[in-house]
Amino acid sequence: MKPDTIRLVYPQWQGGDIARWIDEIEDKALAARGYALGARLLDALAPNCGQETLTVPVDLTPGPRTVTEGVLDRAPILRQTRAVLAMLDARAPARIVTLGGDCSTSVAPFTWIAAHTAEPLALLWLDAHPDITLPGDPYPGWHAMALAACLGHGDPTLLAALPAKLPADHVLLAGLCDWERDEIRARQQAFGLRHLSPETLNESPTPVLEALHAIGARKLLVHLDLDVLDPAEIRLAVGTSGKLTLAALTTLMVALNQTFDIVGLTIAEPMPRDALRLQRLLAALPLLS
Repeated sequence: MKPDTIRLVYPQWQGGDIARWIDEIEDKALAARGYALGARLLDALAPNCGQETLTVPVDLTPGPRTVTEGVLDRAPILRQTRAVLAMLDARAPARIVTLGGDCSTSVAPFTWIAAHTAEPLALLWLDAHPDITLPGDPYPGWHAMALAACLGHGDPTLLAALPAKLPADHVLLAGLCDWERDEIRARQQAFGLRHLSPETLNESPTPVLEALHAIGARKLLVHLDLDVLDPAEIRLAVGTSGKLTLAALTTLMVALNQTFDIVGLTIAEPMPRDALRLQRLLAALPLLS
């Protein structure tokens, strides 16, 4: 890791409405905030190369959750987005590695980098889902709107807080295998977003490298949603539709690092199911509660 890299711990959880899909955790308020624990675990597990670490202040108070103009928990997400951007403005890093948090933790860092980079940027979005839902769609979670927001589509209030947007022809979706609804597949085509299947990535990283080279950008942003990985091999996320192998992901990341100047990397959507259950157990033990 280079010394001008900021390590951003971003335990935002409000972007997701995921408690219903975590059956093994009875405390749904705890399950809803699982991404926050996931971000802290990523920080504990990821090698520390001496870079400065910033932790985004995130509201962890349980309580009622509200949908405002089609976005769940828009108010705390907006506060936290502004806080991230202020932190980055104060440090002006050359590179940012973000340990999230739900998928929307890429939005503020990536658009900040886009606003402060004179050279063209390419964006590789590694995800089982395209994350291009919009306010008014059936699911109001901001994390499912994350890539759309990076492109400048979505809630006007949240978009107004962002410093830049990325062109769709500089974006490559990879590992995509679950559109959830037909209109999302149609929207991907309307936005002009290309994608590569996980089966293609499992065979070789070459198609990704060729597609990114065709963009003509030396600098690269990488979003890694852990749900892109095959849950039969390792289960790290809420989603279970991913098909990318660990070996293929590792090979791809090594090739990307050798070929491009990676100026932004986000690891998102860690859902530590067993750690949440252990946390619940610890809270019930003598001398700990």
